[in-house]
Amino acid sequence: MSDLSQYMFEINTYSIVFRIVLSVILASIAGYERSLKRHTAGMRTFIAVSIASTTGAIIDCYLRKIGNPSSWIIPAIIISVAVISCPSIFYSSKGRIMGLTTSAGLWTCSIIGIAIGMGLYVLSIVSFLALICTLSIVSTLELYLRDRSNHLEVQLELKNKNDLENFSTTIRRLGMRIDDIELNPAYLNSGLSVYTVAFTISSNELKKYKKHSEIIEALKSLDYISHIEEIE
Repeated sequence: MSDLSQYMFEINTYSIVFRIVLSVILASIAGYERSLKRHTAGMRTFIAVSIASTTGAIIDCYLRKIGNPSSWIIPAIIISVAVISCPSIFYSSKGRIMGLTTSAGLWTCSIIGIAIGMGLYVLSIVSFLALICTLSIVSTLELYLRDRSNHLEVQLELKNKNDLENFSTTIRRLGMRIDDIELNPAYLNSGLSVYTVAFTISSNELKKYKKHSEIIEALKSLDYISHIEEIE
């Protein structure tokens, strides 16, 4: 290992600056990806969490260096970030749980920040690349696979609650089996006829040629449906 490499693994002014800057750069990229998709935690949140994690890890390394090992700093950081990331998870007005991926991404970013603060640069970069791939590339693959699944869950708003039977009949005629229908609790006592409907595509033709988006578009053309969309 060269003198420069050895120098960057020690706790000194230059290595501290390098670790903080690297932490900010990686966190800003992850935060920017979340911001593009209009999630609750954006660049500032990711950067602040990463800086705190990196700083805490540097302090932990310094205490160990001077012979005063501290076993509580790293666990405290992990637990604290887990707690502050919880508000990113919420129920939308449509009764869906939102923010799980952002919360997990924030927590993962803090772990990467800890790794940077401890001078584990290779681990930090590899973990960061894995995180970005998960947030972007894997999400695209996930959407692709879900759009071709035989199972579909939708939020359905009818113009009249008496039209639920017509909708059920239409679904069966199209070659789909209804698994569950329930009134959406987010709209109780609102006067709206909004349901969460889960069904399975049983028709071989639909399985081969129709994506979920195409099925949704076809159902939107029904006169008695006010609104329908797939639940992610």
